[in-house]
Amino acid sequence: MTTRHAALVGATASGKSALAMELARQDPMWELVSVDSMQVYRGMDIGTAKPSPAEQAEVPHHLLDLLDPWEDGTVAWFQRQAKAALDDIEGRGRRALLVGGTALYVQAVVDDLDIPGRFPEARDEVEDDPDTGRLHEQLRQLDPVAAARMDPGNRRRIVRALEVTLGSGRPFSSYGPGLDVHPPSPFTIVGLRRESDDLRARIAARYDAQMAAGFLDEVRRLRDHPRGISPTAGQALGYKELLAHLAGELSIDEALDLAMRRTGRFARRQWAWFRRDPRITWLEARDDCVNPLVDALGAAVG
Repeated sequence: MTTRHAALVGATASGKSALAMELARQDPMWELVSVDSMQVYRGMDIGTAKPSPAEQAEVPHHLLDLLDPWEDGTVAWFQRQAKAALDDIEGRGRRALLVGGTALYVQAVVDDLDIPGRFPEARDEVEDDPDTGRLHEQLRQLDPVAAARMDPGNRRRIVRALEVTLGSGRPFSSYGPGLDVHPPSPFTIVGLRRESDDLRARIAARYDAQMAAGFLDEVRRLRDHPRGISPTAGQALGYKELLAHLAGELSIDEALDLAMRRTGRFARRQWAWFRRDPRITWLEARDDCVNPLVDALGAAVG
């Protein structure tokens, strides 16, 4: 299976964006598609490590600045935006390189997931029951396939499955084989890997650079806007902690220490998600990764 398009994945701060930029500079047939759940927000630039205006002027970027910070976007909404961007890129005879670490968003695009809608009334009904074990048993009776795929203690996944099953009248498992299944994909997928110590150092250095670039002022502007910031955007790495600092709940050093630790945990979750995907060709991050990336993307260039 060949394709014109590809995806570059990996943990936050691993160097994906810089590598993608270098590839697009060398081969202008590539256009970059951000797969980052927070770079879609206008005004959230420094803390999300969004490509600079100069970089965006140099290389075409897609799926940036789609929402205001007080709005919310779902996975299904992002999937529709991505499909439109890919159609546009392909229609002009170019190639798309998805770049990002929001793992569910990446999988929604590369596997064209059938994503169920939201059913707030059903969710409220399910969440009223505090007994997760009882909810798992309810799911087992309604959708034994979905229940078998889930840890009986994973309340978040069980609640979501029941929300969909009860709200749609259709078993949650009927929406697809699950996120642990990796069928053939029309995308060539490449991963960028770094040692954990190196990644921690890069996360710390990035926060230092972001603070020097005005990250705290960016968060203050978001907080002070009359429309505020949505709960989703307000949970973004670094933003949550700096909002707590501005609220007087944390010192600046405490906020940054907490942000770095939370970002490190997030990076480990990203690695755990991506490493189980056998379709990914992994590259070790180093000073010159462009040529290995070009070789790995060979299947996408045919």
